[in-house]
Amino acid sequence: MSKTNYSESFMKKTYKILIADRNSHVREFLRREMLAEGYSVELAENGREVLKWAYHREPADLLILDPDLPDAEESLLLKKLKQRIPYIPVILHTYFSEYLVASKIINPTEFVEKGGSSIEKLKKVVHEILNKITGTDNAKLKSEDMRL
Repeated sequence: MSKTNYSESFMKKTYKILIADRNSHVREFLRREMLAEGYSVELAENGREVLKWAYHREPADLLILDPDLPDAEESLLLKKLKQRIPYIPVILHTYFSEYLVASKIINPTEFVEKGGSSIEKLKKVVHEILNKITGTDNAKLKSEDMRL
């Protein structure tokens, strides 16, 4: 089974992804996989780091979030994050039972259940979301060019 590098097909800009997960092994695994796809990656191990990142000058283009972060009440964390960066797509990457509760609070852009083969699905979903962003950006640029 060949692995697909989804980013090769459209990436002219290097997209930045924030990965927030309490498990350091999961964070590092996802970091390696997303770096291999050509993305820039930031890591957060708790809610405080996610919010600290949100006030960075160049915030990420996408957030991969396991809502079971230390020191984070999901609803408050996402409310603050969405106030600061309302446009950021959030991929909820967690176990299904946790998703049922969290999805009512967070309203994620997408959900990918954690599991043995979830990385390929996660990479595909990341690509699709960022491809939509690229398409939107390209449409805006074309309309601006037409006005000139």
